Order: sequence, then structure tokens, then C-alpha cells
Amino acid sequence: MVKCVIVEDEFPAREELKFFIENHDGIELEREFENPLDALKYLQDNKTDVVFLDINMPELDGMSLGKILSKLDENLKIIFITAYRDYAPEAFEIKAFDYLLKPYSDKRINEVLDNLTKFKEHEHIKEVSQINKITVTSDEKMFVISIDDIYYIEAGEKESIIHTKDHSYSSKIKISKWEELLPMWKFYRTHRSYIVNLDKITEVEPWFNGTYILKIQDLKFKVPVSRNNIKEFKEMLVIK
Repeated sequence: MVKCVIVEDEFPAREELKFFIENHDGIELEREFENPLDALKYLQDNKTDVVFLDINMPELDGMSLGKILSKLDENLKIIFITAYRDYAPEAFEIKAFDYLLKPYSDKRINEVLDNLTKFKEHEHIKEVSQINKITVTSDEKMFVISIDDIYYIEAGEKESIIHTKDHSYSSKIKISKWEELLPMWKFYRTHRSYIVNLDKITEVEPWFNGTYILKIQDLKFKVPVSRNNIKEFKEMLVIK
């Protein structure tokens, strides 16, 4: 989820931008500010992904605020909003993510929001692709295992269980977090209680109500695929 902040002193413009953000999947509005100094105070202590920043504001103009914010957090994405084209060269000097002109174009705003979510997904893939080993627990001892050795992960009551060919380990990391951390092209959450290593699936068996149950290499246990995930699972494995 891309988290953002709006800094805009004009109420109608702020409300219009809020409308587009709140109706776009993958974008979450954390805070909105009319006063740029209040925004600066907040962002000095709180991180966000994106700031929509009006340029023409009293007390502290948006361009000056943008330069301060870019130094506070080099990963922060700044999108300037203004009625004037003249500021575009200066905006891109500080590596602004984009530049929105007023009055807003529906197509242009949605294009910017789409680009933000795609960029976030790319960052996530880049991050998880670097994970190749994890630490797990068994008999009060900690072991480091390769993610290639994971056959499937099962949700426990207060922990998750990581199953390999010969052992089962526990982890305090919840299954929902494993879903975020593990490479999405290699691991798939087939059910609210299971994540499976796609490389370890040997057979896909039809089950009740049009669902499937998966036979896993070297193991007797079979992993279910819930009805909610059937369509996506079939697309992933090209099942017709």
C-alpha cells in the first residue's frame, strides 16, 4: 500500500485530490495539511511514501518545502501540484516524481496514481528478491535455512510452521507477513492457512466444490486451494 500526504492550502483542490486518492486501490491518504509548516513538523517525525505538494502557499512555498523534505528522506516521492508550468524545470531538479497541473485532468491524476502503485510493486519485488535465507526455530534452537528448502508454510494459532522435506520449524512471523516477504513468483498463498512453494507441487487434484488439493514433493500431506484463490491459481499454473 502506497501511503501519502497532501499539502495544499486551497480547500476545493485538496478535496478533489482526496477524492481520486480515496477511490484508487493501493493508495492510502495518511494526513492532509493546509499549512506547509504543520506538514513539515509532521514529516520530520513521520515517514510516508509520497507527498502531494502545492507550490504556491503562504509562509513556506512548496518548492522550498520540497527541497527540505528531499533532504530529510531521499526515498520520499514528491509530486508537485500547481496551476503554472513555469516551475516544472525546478521541480525536476530536485528529482520530483511527477508534476500535476491544475485544473486536474481525471486521466492525468489516475495515470500518476497508477505509476505510484507500479513503482511500489517494483520496489517490493526488488526487496523480496534479495531474501534467500530465513531463521526458524526447533526445540528452542535457531536454524538458518534456504527458502528453496521450504515446501510449504502453515498458519498456527500464535505462530507459523515452516515445513521442509525432513523437518518442521516454528516462526513467530505470521503467515500474512511471510506472504509479503517471500518471492511472489515462487511462493503462493493457496489458502488463508497455507503458502506453498510452487516448485514443490507435483500433482494438482480436483477437490470438492471445484477446488483443488495439491500433492507436494516428498510429503504425504496435501495442501488445499481455497475457492477464493482458484482463478488466480489456475492462471499461475496455466490450468485450462
